[in-house]
Amino acid sequence: MKLNADLGESYGSWQSSTDQDVMPYIDQANLACGYHAGDPKVLQTTIALVKEHNVSLGAHPSYPDLQGFGRRSMRIPGNELIPMLHAQIAVVEGMAKCQQVKLEYVKPHGALYNDMMQYPQVFEDVLSAMSQYHCTYPLMIQALSNNDFHKELAKRYGVTLMFEAFADRRYTATGYLVSRQQSGSVLHAEEALEQAKRLIVNKQVIAENNKAIDVEATTLCVHGDTPSALELLINIRKFLSK
Repeated sequence: MKLNADLGESYGSWQSSTDQDVMPYIDQANLACGYHAGDPKVLQTTIALVKEHNVSLGAHPSYPDLQGFGRRSMRIPGNELIPMLHAQIAVVEGMAKCQQVKLEYVKPHGALYNDMMQYPQVFEDVLSAMSQYHCTYPLMIQALSNNDFHKELAKRYGVTLMFEAFADRRYTATGYLVSRQQSGSVLHAEEALEQAKRLIVNKQVIAENNKAIDVEATTLCVHGDTPSALELLINIRKFLSK
């Protein structure tokens, strides 16, 4: 099981030390592209950390929503969303190339990620953007108990999928993530560590209705803005090293 984190989310005068702290403990860094967070200097600095720690670099595109940190759903038609995704991927790809670092995958952020998982048209628009880009990158999506629909549609577009689970988020009874607007949607440190261990060992999560859901994932996400992110990553890494 690999570990990934959403990073590069400082912006202007608002700066976070999360990137430097957590980078030694992760395998994959999902880097904000400027639409929900991040700016050119943050991109440059975070890519340097990615290179220093030999971490895989992913682009983390979102809806154009700096004020809402990309967590507000937007109904953007495909002919507008596709060039938005291309622009964001290209920024990370180009900035990385300046430091001889390769972009390795794409993972949508926030509301775009959730919409992609729940609305077939949004997922197809994202796949279309990926297939029309000048080179092919894998797309990271949420591992559900049944991803047959996503696998079949991605195959049609020639896009490789990567499946992730979440250590620090509570799951609904249907296997999606509980909305951040609901109390308890982000797990406390001890709960998150137990969920991570269950995902690694049993490939399961316990949903909000206390029932187990099978989850076949190859990478585990810890959000960089989760208060216990660093502590959680250190403990998961220790568990993986046993």
